[in-house]
Amino acid sequence: MINLSSFIAFHAKRTPDRCALKYRGEDIAYASFDQRIRQAGGWLAARGIGPGDVVAVLMKNSAAFLELVFAVSHIGAVFLPINYRLSADEVGYIVGNSGARLLIADEELAEAAAGGAPVVLLDEVTQSSISSLAPDIAAAPMHACQPRDLMRLMYTSGTTDRPKGVMLTYENIYWKSADQTLVLGLNADTRLLVVGPLYHVGALDLPGIAVLWHGGMLCIHRTFEPEPALAAIEREKLNAAWLAPVMTTALLTCPNRERYDVSSLRWAIGGGEKTPEVRIRAFSEYFRNARYIDAYGLTESCGGDTFMEPGREIEKIGSTGRATAHVEIEIRDDAGKRLPAGQNGEICLRGPKVTQGYWKDPEKTASAFFGDWFKTGDIGYLDQDGFLFLTDRKKDLIISGGENVASSEVERVIYEMPEVAVIGLPDKRWGKKPVAVVVLADDARLDLPALTDHCRARLAGFKVPKQLIIRDSLPRNPSGKVLKRVLRAELEAIA
Repeated sequence: MINLSSFIAFHAKRTPDRCALKYRGEDIAYASFDQRIRQAGGWLAARGIGPGDVVAVLMKNSAAFLELVFAVSHIGAVFLPINYRLSADEVGYIVGNSGARLLIADEELAEAAAGGAPVVLLDEVTQSSISSLAPDIAAAPMHACQPRDLMRLMYTSGTTDRPKGVMLTYENIYWKSADQTLVLGLNADTRLLVVGPLYHVGALDLPGIAVLWHGGMLCIHRTFEPEPALAAIEREKLNAAWLAPVMTTALLTCPNRERYDVSSLRWAIGGGEKTPEVRIRAFSEYFRNARYIDAYGLTESCGGDTFMEPGREIEKIGSTGRATAHVEIEIRDDAGKRLPAGQNGEICLRGPKVTQGYWKDPEKTASAFFGDWFKTGDIGYLDQDGFLFLTDRKKDLIISGGENVASSEVERVIYEMPEVAVIGLPDKRWGKKPVAVVVLADDARLDLPALTDHCRARLAGFKVPKQLIIRDSLPRNPSGKVLKRVLRAELEAIA
């Protein structure tokens, strides 16, 4: 039987008292986690949710979030995590496009959760366990899912102005877990720090679910704060982590970092941008027993397609490592022709962890593949040893603090401006920040506060431009297209 709850049940029988989750001071053993999953499944079934139905969640990290991941799977439904930083309009689009039958949201996110589907709001008590909503409800039986059944929908802004629903099957999830087991050496003693948002593949899949697959433990923090994260590493003897670049920087610059014993940490997975050598060295100097593992992946492949290998970090500086066991990588030109080592082109992936396509969008699905090779939209090259180097984003995706910002989406919101280009420029805290470059009409006026107010009402906060630059013109090619690469180079040169 292919079901996420099946391996929780397995560990509940063999090691019932072993800790599966830590959240807000509570240790949740596998036997308890298994029972909570079954009860949450019964609660969902009592609300009319059945196999194939989409259940959306708009939640910050909590034990209840993990319960729902497994409970939705337990009854054969489809799990849809939504970025809690999105606006009500963006959430409404995703809920409507997915056809979600139910939206479960934290109380503090009620405003963004309004409309589109029946909503259940969770208070602080319920965030620790869904079972508290209906403690006496009958446990649901486990649904017999199949490898190609849809397990999860994840909406990504990608490089378009509207989010796309990435379809992830049980086959995708299980193969990615197998690959991560091989690369990371996961086992029952893996104790993972979870400080990234669980709606993201980084926190949930890299390698969260795979750790539970082995009977390991997840230490869940509702949000990321550097000092509590360091304290948790010391207190819980955590040995593994996934960290967005902005989180790594925050840990390494935390004023009180030397107060904490972080010797238990053995590795931390990074990624999302090129990791400079100075950061790798700073990481190694502070986390003396750990290595920083650069990686590359995307939502469409459950994350983690390449990992840097031990001892190669400096030799292959700038690389995100080599492909996992069941992922193939080729670099292709716009016509789909395979390119030789050292030559830049579009990064293409093939393997059983790669999505079958986009929800309700056969046209975007067809355009995303060369045959059975998925086109990532990223530009890079492979060296002679098969190490991947990421050099550019094909369609000007901005990665700010680990979040994807599609420049075209922001430009769509700044529609009153005669000319606008949104690009990503380097930022010490966020890695990249979205910057609006505007050409104003005669006698028009615009300042950053006005732009911010306009955008914040229509976009998630992390997508709002952090800087406004007014110019007389934008560089364009002969067909009139703005040359964003030229614009970035010009502005970086004078930064």
